[in-house]
Amino acid sequence: MVAATEPSTVLGMSSDSGPWHIGEVAHLSGVTTRTLRHYGDIGLLLPCATGADGTRYYGRAELLRLQRILLLRELGLGLAHVAEVIDGDVDELTALRRHRDEYATELERRREVLATIDATIENVTQGAPMRPEDLFDGFDPEQQERWEAELVGRYGDEARARIDSSRQRTSTWQRADADAAVAGFDRAEAELAHLCADHVPVDDPRVQRAVEHHYVTVCRFWTPDADAYAGLGQMYVDHPDFRARYESRQVGLSEYLRDAMTVYAVSLPGTGDSS
Repeated sequence: MVAATEPSTVLGMSSDSGPWHIGEVAHLSGVTTRTLRHYGDIGLLLPCATGADGTRYYGRAELLRLQRILLLRELGLGLAHVAEVIDGDVDELTALRRHRDEYATELERRREVLATIDATIENVTQGAPMRPEDLFDGFDPEQQERWEAELVGRYGDEARARIDSSRQRTSTWQRADADAAVAGFDRAEAELAHLCADHVPVDDPRVQRAVEHHYVTVCRFWTPDADAYAGLGQMYVDHPDFRARYESRQVGLSEYLRDAMTVYAVSLPGTGDSS
């Protein structure tokens, strides 16, 4: 990193050829200044110069590197893996192909859900009846059974009672109810992934609002008390399926979500309504 002393005041000016100060780069890229500083702190994206007042500046080479970072992040790579790929320690083509396959698999699942939503819209607007088995296309009942078995093994009869209660609640669901649940989890996870990437503390009001969206969505299925909701957060860390789900969105998200849920759980009653 080069310490700059405002050479000819150029570093403080915007131009097509740069350099650009951190605020301009944040505006151009949509990446927060906090994230840019974090990338610098971990050696992933160093500024080309630093002003006497500590302002970071970036040249065209740094912008091109940032573009590659964002592309790899979009494909699901964690920051450590991004650094390995960009710095040549891992074959980029192999990494991109693997994550392209993972991305394609997730995209196909979402297309199935989208097709089901479209069919439901047609049902509502035209009155054409949907078969019961078509209501939940794109969802994996076998995976749901595995998760339920994990809960029973971890928490015993209490978990079985909550699962039975959840099944009773969802037995009368329409397609719109399932869509709302999927959208609720997606919204909360997307917000939390962004906040996690920006290293926002888990007790920050923005994080807790996102966790509230998550809790409200969970309550569509069952109503956890403080201990149960905190325990659910720990299961997200311990269970490989859940951990993979959250880590694919953002490295460190499973622990981040657990910690944020633990904070939120303090506001919940100690004994929950499992009905």
